[in-house]
Amino acid sequence: MPAPDAPAAAPRVLSLAQPTADSLHLGNYLGALRQWVPLQDDHETFYGVADLHAVTVEVDPAVLRDRTLRSAAQLLAAGVDPDKSTVFLQSDVPEHTQLSWILACMTGFGQAQRMTQFKDKSARMGAEAANVGLFTYPVLMAADILLYQADQVPVGEDQRQHLELTRDLANRFNSRYGKTFVVPEPHILASVGKIADLADPAAKMSKTSSSPSGIIELLDDPKINIRKIKSAVTDSGREITFDEVGKPGVANLLTILSALTGTDIVTLIDQFAGRGYGDLKGAVADAVTAFAAPFRERTLQLMADRTELEAILSRGAERAREVAGATLNDVYTKVGLR
Repeated sequence: MPAPDAPAAAPRVLSLAQPTADSLHLGNYLGALRQWVPLQDDHETFYGVADLHAVTVEVDPAVLRDRTLRSAAQLLAAGVDPDKSTVFLQSDVPEHTQLSWILACMTGFGQAQRMTQFKDKSARMGAEAANVGLFTYPVLMAADILLYQADQVPVGEDQRQHLELTRDLANRFNSRYGKTFVVPEPHILASVGKIADLADPAAKMSKTSSSPSGIIELLDDPKINIRKIKSAVTDSGREITFDEVGKPGVANLLTILSALTGTDIVTLIDQFAGRGYGDLKGAVADAVTAFAAPFRERTLQLMADRTELEAILSRGAERAREVAGATLNDVYTKVGLR
């Protein structure tokens, strides 16, 4: 009798988070990290902290080390399971920078120059202040992805151009040297709607542009976030409706409550019929606290006794290097380096 077909391998997913702040904020979590967790159940997942990317701007070494570990701890606190996922630090896997050099030698200067994020950031910083690392950032990102032969990459719209560069480089290398890299597909994260600044609901909640009163830091004391939510800008009138133009503050609170409770906005509007903004703010504060309090407790626990965290990252780096090393060895052989 013929042998039964082997079960199909689970598609592989790769995603990294930059350690650019002391705490994730609610927009980070709802927009991306929350959606990493269910992928673990039916994908082979590689999740890491992109600490090499963080040095494209000047940062105090002690701060970077602390933020890197905090970022890893927050991945775990959010539900990334090291028994299901490979969790690692980018800098623990030197193959990232080694492959980045090979890919940089295949990237056209004009192509790199057209990357929107580089153009935007260098325009803000000024040409003299922008560094070469910022310019080649998308090439290192391509190496991050291609090293692990990722089938899918969770991306938002702001990273789609970088993924297109990754796909282009994979196809270019495969065409020149033979099939080597999986050409990754985007895994577009489902939108939960824009999470806006509590103090300025016309703006996106952002670590770089939001005021302290407008951003919900997940590692803040719950009392601080409750106070911010209770003080959130709403709108004139009392009726609770979803109108992003006429009532952006109320719409933002409904979006947050819907995302955290899984209740659709239409149902929420029915539930709050005849009630005021204070009731809505109270419900949002309760929902944020229900998630953020245990998230904060677990993160701080991992940071207080780092034995478990260091062990998880060590195991993850070992597994990551197994996969990355095999890819890099194939690449070096094909380009004639050994």
